[in-house]
Amino acid sequence: MTKSQIEVGMTASTEIVVGTRDTAHHVGSGRIKVLATPVMVMLLEEAALNAVENHLAPGQQTVGTQLNISHIAATPVGMSVVAHAEVIQVDGRKLIFRVWAEDEKERIGEGTHERIIVELERFDKRISLKAKER
Repeated sequence: MTKSQIEVGMTASTEIVVGTRDTAHHVGSGRIKVLATPVMVMLLEEAALNAVENHLAPGQQTVGTQLNISHIAATPVGMSVVAHAEVIQVDGRKLIFRVWAEDEKERIGEGTHERIIVELERFDKRISLKAKER
């Protein structure tokens, strides 16, 4: 495997304005019209991906393998949310991120996220074989 240039301390963020399609009510994870936990998770993963994607060797990508987060405050429709990720550990192909999200008023979520570097060609072959075996 060609070595990626991933280092502890790399960061990135992503931002959205919460819309009706981002609510727990819309995605089926609750009845309240506030930012859904699955949408916050998606933002945290996107921030982690953004932190490292441009530093991967050609033919590599990362896949999420573990997420340990708390969603600690609700965010209403119309409010901005920024999700952040920071690489805190690099162990071979395994990358560990500290992740957190904030709305315009407070921190709304935090935790850790693990991603693994994969070789796309090998990964695609495994997935194709799995699909054929079903």
